[in-house]
Amino acid sequence: MAGSTTKKAIIRRYEKEPLSGYLNPVSFLQPTGVELLSEEGNIATVAYVDIKSIAFVRDFDRTAAPERLVFQNRPKMEGLWIRLRFRDGDLMEGVIPNNLLLLEHYGITVVPPDSYSNQQRVFVPRASLESVEVLGVVGSPLKKAKAKPAAGKEQIGLFEETEPRS
Repeated sequence: MAGSTTKKAIIRRYEKEPLSGYLNPVSFLQPTGVELLSEEGNIATVAYVDIKSIAFVRDFDRTAAPERLVFQNRPKMEGLWIRLRFRDGDLMEGVIPNNLLLLEHYGITVVPPDSYSNQQRVFVPRASLESVEVLGVVGSPLKKAKAKPAAGKEQIGLFEETEPRS
């Protein structure tokens, strides 16, 4: 694992206990799987077919409440609002950038519904997904904000200075 910049992550797996450790956000996606540096200092490669999702977290708090998986309202941040359907039938919503060049070859990285929770980003491998649906485009560049009229053009001039009367 090259580099010194690592992020805390929890790998949720199908039918196995979650793994926690550190990932290099630039190079963790390998052709054979995800390279994880465990909390004990061991490096392991986890195959994509075993991974349900990878949550980049603030800390490894295992007693935290379950994360919210769907938005309660329409998201406010710009991007594509998507719904991920996992191969076990579970659902998750998130927002991805409205730039398809940023999609990774091995999966999709989404911003989860509750950005103030422990999860900051979630990576979902393609092998874990049954379907991906676009629910909406938030902040579309096609909708331009209407220009505000110039100040003073539409209002009457009640207090404008006039010529003094004689």
